[in-house]
Amino acid sequence: MKKLFLYFIFTLIIFSSQNLLAGGLENSINNSERSSKNISRDQFRNPLKTLKFFGIKSNMSVIELSPGSGWYTEILSTYLYEEGTLIAAAYDPSLSDYAKRSREAYEKKLKSKEIYKKVEIVNLFGKLSEDESVDAVLTFRNVHNWLGEDGSEVKKVFQQAYSALKPGGVLGVVEHRANVGTSLNDMKKSGYVTEELTIGLAKEVGFILSAKSEINANSKDTKDHPSGVWTLPPTLYLKDTDRKKYIEIGETDRMTLLFKKPN
Repeated sequence: MKKLFLYFIFTLIIFSSQNLLAGGLENSINNSERSSKNISRDQFRNPLKTLKFFGIKSNMSVIELSPGSGWYTEILSTYLYEEGTLIAAAYDPSLSDYAKRSREAYEKKLKSKEIYKKVEIVNLFGKLSEDESVDAVLTFRNVHNWLGEDGSEVKKVFQQAYSALKPGGVLGVVEHRANVGTSLNDMKKSGYVTEELTIGLAKEVGFILSAKSEINANSKDTKDHPSGVWTLPPTLYLKDTDRKKYIEIGETDRMTLLFKKPN
């Protein structure tokens, strides 16, 4: 009887695991491998609508640029596990102490669960993949980190993405959206970036703007906060100062842009 019970439990575990991996995008978003803290951000980040808008399929090869703590990695690693490929372009640990800590934390996460074992890691700002080898490149709330003195770092990343993409491949961008006319200096200080600059830099390297969406828009965001985007959740940089006010606003207003590499 004991052996039969253990066999039943083992079969149930295997079946549940296979069902998770074989499931669609919605199952991948609702999967038990995700942290409850990350799931609580779904209401602001709209992963189902966002990934559908970008046209991500389970058999694609996808590069996630600067995955941070792995918020989207939790979803993509599950969705692409069986048929697709996920490549994470993380910061080169030799760049700085911050880059080293960030990379170590991300690699630790990848080692923590079986679902991450197929995730490949490359260095951001280096060669992302073989030329014309991937279907999609995605970046979530990162463009402001690459502005540099004149936006050239963003252009460099977009160029690397363009090279890695197959003809007809897509670049999906979600970024904190600045008001029209915001200066580059203010963008760097606030973390909000204009659509005009983002679209212009992508076009300069050869991308075509395919579509725009308001999936991740937030009309409550006044974009005039003391510590820029970091004032709002989940960072809440000011801690208890006006905490309720900023929680009620929610996460930032964001542009959601879909670019295509010409066939």
